[in-house]
Amino acid sequence: MTRIKYTQADQQFLAEVTDYIERYISKQVITLAMIGDSLQMSHAAIHHKIKLLTGLSGSEYILKVRLRRSLHLMIHEHRNVSEAASENGFKDVSYFRSCFKDEYGMTPTEYLKKQHIMTIKKTMKTMKQRLIAMLLSLPLAVFVVQAQPITAGQHTRVETTYGTIEGYQDGSIFTFKGIPYAKAERFMPPQAPDKLEGVRQCKVYGPQAPQNETLKWNSRNSQTDYGFGNQFVTEPMDEKECLVLNVWTPSISDGKRRPVFVWIHGGGYSGGSGHDLPCYEGRALAEAGDIVVVNLNHRLNILGYADLTALGGRYAQSVNLGMQDIVRALQWVHDNIGRFGGNPDEVTIGGQSGGGGKVSTLLAMPSAKGLFKRAIVQSGSTLRQTPPEQTRPFGIALAQELGQPATAQADFSKYTYDELNFAVQRLAQRGIRSSFAPVVDGTILPQHPFEPASPVSKDVPMLIGTDFNEFTFDISRNMTWAEAEAAVRQRQGERADQYIAAFKKAYPNAEPKEMTYVDTGFRSGAVRQAAAKAAQGGAPAYLYLFTWKPESNALGASHGMELPFMLHNVSLQREMTGASPAAYKFEKLISSIWLAFIKTGNPNTKGLPHWEPYNEETGVTMILDNKCEPRQHHDRELMQMSRSIW
Repeated sequence: MTRIKYTQADQQFLAEVTDYIERYISKQVITLAMIGDSLQMSHAAIHHKIKLLTGLSGSEYILKVRLRRSLHLMIHEHRNVSEAASENGFKDVSYFRSCFKDEYGMTPTEYLKKQHIMTIKKTMKTMKQRLIAMLLSLPLAVFVVQAQPITAGQHTRVETTYGTIEGYQDGSIFTFKGIPYAKAERFMPPQAPDKLEGVRQCKVYGPQAPQNETLKWNSRNSQTDYGFGNQFVTEPMDEKECLVLNVWTPSISDGKRRPVFVWIHGGGYSGGSGHDLPCYEGRALAEAGDIVVVNLNHRLNILGYADLTALGGRYAQSVNLGMQDIVRALQWVHDNIGRFGGNPDEVTIGGQSGGGGKVSTLLAMPSAKGLFKRAIVQSGSTLRQTPPEQTRPFGIALAQELGQPATAQADFSKYTYDELNFAVQRLAQRGIRSSFAPVVDGTILPQHPFEPASPVSKDVPMLIGTDFNEFTFDISRNMTWAEAEAAVRQRQGERADQYIAAFKKAYPNAEPKEMTYVDTGFRSGAVRQAAAKAAQGGAPAYLYLFTWKPESNALGASHGMELPFMLHNVSLQREMTGASPAAYKFEKLISSIWLAFIKTGNPNTKGLPHWEPYNEETGVTMILDNKCEPRQHHDRELMQMSRSIW
């Protein structure tokens, strides 16, 4: 075990943190934010410093102090197990015993007997000194590493195929932000980025693609649990500079070839970025799994998904531009990630919501074949994309609306992004619309992704799943069965009795309100996608249903609830998850599932019941909750009554 010599300031910091916990733990649940307020530091800074000094996350340190204080009460003040648990914030004695056993390898009773507690003398002057001394000296798997400042320079530079870039080192992780992976003229396919002159600083997130900002802030979702939980990041936008990606890696010089996880953001095909949710940061997952994490921005909405191919000539490939951007980013990863400690032959792509739709689409794109080995689709299973007969007329109409020739001579470069959108609105008023989504154009996307499953990705294993509540972001209203059934009858009409019976069969222990809050659209698409993948007879697909719900808000298992857990970033999305001890414990399991799949193509991991691939006969879905369990075709009748979202 490696130790460091603590400075006086380090000891004072730990003493102040410990003092705050022990003073208030019996009165309320202690959070890093509360400690931060007391010490005038952000909760992120508190978490980071504790991590550097002790090797523990902030929540783990709080739990350890609570357990130490409980032990002190039992040893020195002769409290029984229930009293010691209660006075240290453990409302559930069984949970306390479980945590104690995880920490000490035995139950409280066994520990006290073994230590002959009645003969132990009081050897420390104050509780604070005892706690800190024990935390820093006892061999309880606290492997302390040398605290390091954030540094940058020659040791954080990487020579890419387009020139030298400089990131920074923060503890054990090297971070590079805003790396240009392509360039593009408006409505043109992406090209290789310009060669860099000198050293390019890559330490700040690049701009996001132009988009409607009301997608993140409006009167409907601002001051709600949805707005509070997601904490969307407001970012600058730039059409020319948005084709950038970010990399987090444990090393750029140790010669290892680590698995690579490329994360594709959600927001449909019209909004979002690789940084618009706090939990998208890749540092924690890279550190927890010893992998390389990449995320990226790409063109969106009219700039990324307008179909202008009907104009011909130079616009012949002006379709699926956002998808072409992502392929270009994957090509950059293939060509460069080895210089960042990654293995270009072990790339997993993943995305949620619109990101899942993009992953689904990439699985049917010949240009993406060979650029990734595994794929994860979260709440975005997409079976079909838009046929060209619905999209090609838009390009001609847009040119005419702007006074341009409906030919290859049309020039859209002179218009601002807002002017383009105003033209789109005028066309919509006349009934001329475009979905601004991927198009089955016959070349870039030759077929619908999963009707049937594309042969392009036959050998790519998949992890597919959804959240129990999805687009219900408020499950606070309680109902009787009579009220719930009345609501279902209003929605389902003649099918109501069949729907009610199917729900009760699928979820016999559910509360009445869950029948009105359960998602069927996203789930239906995921089941159909897994079935199509299984029918192909190639690599396996594993299907999950995320049902965990936070206790601190009414979000339920809503759209995106799994994100902080699988990205190992509960501490960065505390408002969404509630940041309870249960949430942090669950984070370890869920992130280990994703890491197992990223590394092997199989999500089975310690602490999880055996998970079989999906097939039509057994239809296994792994329920992901505090208690995980595989279920076989549990909601088949409900799914047969449902229609997929995409």
